[in-house]
Amino acid sequence: MVLNPETPLHLLDGPVLLRLGIAALLGLLLGLDRELKGHAAGLRTHGIICFTAALMTISAIALFHQLGGPNGRVDPLRILEASAAFCGIIAAGLIVVTKGTVHNLTTAAHIWLASMVGIACGAAQWPLVASATIVAVLMLTLLGVAERRWLKPIERGRSPEAD
Repeated sequence: MVLNPETPLHLLDGPVLLRLGIAALLGLLLGLDRELKGHAAGLRTHGIICFTAALMTISAIALFHQLGGPNGRVDPLRILEASAAFCGIIAAGLIVVTKGTVHNLTTAAHIWLASMVGIACGAAQWPLVASATIVAVLMLTLLGVAERRWLKPIERGRSPEAD
């Protein structure tokens, strides 16, 4: 069996730790929203998924360069396919339909978001990472407030002004 050359331990460096660390922290931040709302996939799930996606991306990029770069036969974009497929499996297990009502759909989409943020961290696409995380946290927070303020009272048959 032919293997790629091993990476010596002394090559564990700051940029790799930074990419993995930021992915883990942002995954935890994304999971905090779900945790505070008492949903199934919270801090640990999002943190692990985001961290693992970054790890997979770093490994794919490193293997791409170790095995010939553009002249080799390695396609690092397959990491996106694998991550999306795996998140689909996890998300499918979270989604529940009872009495015609779908539950955990946002949590399933949140899992996918954590994975994509992890991939962007692994690829060191820092402007994309920052933009995606800021937009996601704002969207989830602001929409959650708007939903509780205006949509929930309407579902209960009251007008929002009645509060």
